[in-house]
Amino acid sequence: MPKFIFIFSLLLSAFSSFRVNDGKYLSAEAMPGDGVFSLLRRYSLDRNSCNLTEFYRLNKLKTNAALQVGKSYLLPVLLYTYNGKSIRSSLGIDDWERAVQIEAYNDSMLKDGFRKTSFKLDKELWVPYHLLKCADTDIPAPESSDLPSSTGEVNLAVEPAGNRRFPIFGKKYEHVPLRDNSLSGKVYYIESGHGGPDPGAVVKLKNGHRLCEDEYAYDVSLRLVKNLIARGATAYMITRDPNDGIRDESYLDCDSDEVVWGNESIPSRHKPRLFQRSDVINELYDKHEKQGVSSQKLIVIHVDSRGHRDQTDLYFYYHPEDPVGKELATSMHKSMESNYRKYRNGRGYDGTVSARDLHMLRECKVPSAYIEIGNIRHPTDQKRIVLPENRQLLADWLTEGLR
Repeated sequence: MPKFIFIFSLLLSAFSSFRVNDGKYLSAEAMPGDGVFSLLRRYSLDRNSCNLTEFYRLNKLKTNAALQVGKSYLLPVLLYTYNGKSIRSSLGIDDWERAVQIEAYNDSMLKDGFRKTSFKLDKELWVPYHLLKCADTDIPAPESSDLPSSTGEVNLAVEPAGNRRFPIFGKKYEHVPLRDNSLSGKVYYIESGHGGPDPGAVVKLKNGHRLCEDEYAYDVSLRLVKNLIARGATAYMITRDPNDGIRDESYLDCDSDEVVWGNESIPSRHKPRLFQRSDVINELYDKHEKQGVSSQKLIVIHVDSRGHRDQTDLYFYYHPEDPVGKELATSMHKSMESNYRKYRNGRGYDGTVSARDLHMLRECKVPSAYIEIGNIRHPTDQKRIVLPENRQLLADWLTEGLR
């Protein structure tokens, strides 16, 4: 009898250290375009069929059921209390290799921005269901070209396993951790002006360098898209360059290899060029509207071209029959005005918000704002776009306005 009591006490001790926080599972909201596989892929849970089965069971869903945008779903990730000593003693297991896998999973979730802090600090350990039940992968990894991004549709090819890497931003900036979900469920279309056979305004400087409008509008736009993705938004880069990425050079090379979403070549004639872009945006808008997405916005970014004596601040346009577009433009304008006062030693801000009947504002179904980010011909305005840190500030301040 004493021996039995001793063994029972050991078992009771082991199970008491194997603590789940009230039997809770991790939950996550479905984003626009999410299916069950893409949601699980975002949390690196897509290679084990038992995770899929458990997801359906936890959420009481039928196989292949559709997900509702913005709704929270339980994930096959259990929440355990970390005892501050070790993962094995926290879970009551002896498997060292399994503990290493669990630690690596938590570290990857922290790196990708899904965790706000390390489990060693908040004492909450995330344990994927498959590491307890079916550690061997039995679902092959999909081809990278078949994978959607973890935010929906932002690039043409994404690396597998939902690792939040977006090649369109270039090697240096391709990894985009999720900073927060403040823009989750929202869809943005970012359209940088010109591109392909049309570089926009071209200015030759005294030092021999050329400034092409489309290259600088593209770089600011790309930085803005990256900011939006980091906050959980679905963001489309409508005009795209296959190899530029975000660039930290002052003088950006002029090229003509840009394409439009869907890898479509850009027409040389002005009117077909504009309709190509508005048609693409409207098609995407209709798709997301059918999915139940209630917040879609378009931001069009250009660099103005005036006489070399005319200095301008960022100014914003909206269509006269688009009240949401007006609100959008005004919000970004206020952000620019506030940040100029804060960071530019109280320097006044003269940018304006006004109505214009421009093609992209008129023909696109989505509420829209059109931005001119300074005069490419004015020496002072040129610094706004030539200095890479200024291009990043523009993207950051516009993001603040959108939030």
